[in-house]
Amino acid sequence: MPDDASPESPEAPAHSPDRPAKANDHTLVEAAEAILFAADEPVSASRIATIVGDVTGRSEPSEDDVAAALDRLNTTYEEHDRAFEVKSWAGGYRMVTRAPLSPYAKTFYVEEQETTLSRSLMETLAVIAYRQPVTRPEVDFVRGVNSDYAIRKLLEMDLASVEGRAESVGRPLLYGTTDRFLEQFGLDALDDLPTLREVEDLLDDPAFDDERAKLLQLDREEGISVDMLDAETGDSPNGDSPNQRPTE
Repeated sequence: MPDDASPESPEAPAHSPDRPAKANDHTLVEAAEAILFAADEPVSASRIATIVGDVTGRSEPSEDDVAAALDRLNTTYEEHDRAFEVKSWAGGYRMVTRAPLSPYAKTFYVEEQETTLSRSLMETLAVIAYRQPVTRPEVDFVRGVNSDYAIRKLLEMDLASVEGRAESVGRPLLYGTTDRFLEQFGLDALDDLPTLREVEDLLDDPAFDDERAKLLQLDREEGISVDMLDAETGDSPNGDSPNQRPTE
């Protein structure tokens, strides 16, 4: 009889790290796909690795292993013309509908109540996104109107957050954008924001030139004080602007 070392003896298949030995275990690709499918917000590579380690009882895969597994998953989706893909989003990963098919998904949810941003909220959010951390008087200066209501609404919608206080007179609050802002606008990081020139080209709106000029003016006036800003906007101590038309 041939011994165990004989070439005729069937050898037990070697198990790669991506295919564990237990029959009820799954590949890292499958595990990552299941996690992203169940998630309603972006999931980081480290979080996926932690979950895989907790479930399998093995050492956690590296973040590079997770990224490579998701790349293979996207390749599979593309080869089979699937309707979705995994994208890097707001510091993590998320399963999304491919752009050409998004009208079908939007139509499906047409009866859902959709939260839209008014022009004033969009203006305020844009200033915060590009100038953060920024104070309310600075936002008012760029927009030319009082932005107190708009900022409060953005805070309620979790698109903006308080980042601290400025060191200038009165120590006004500083505002910035949130992870939800990145998620809602399909950005992985703030560096992915289009430049002002790109925005101008996309919108092709002459009115945008005024906003851009004001932003550039703020860049040149680094020493501008809160008192000067208040004088520009006509803010009163209680936050109202009696000399300005109401916009919200």
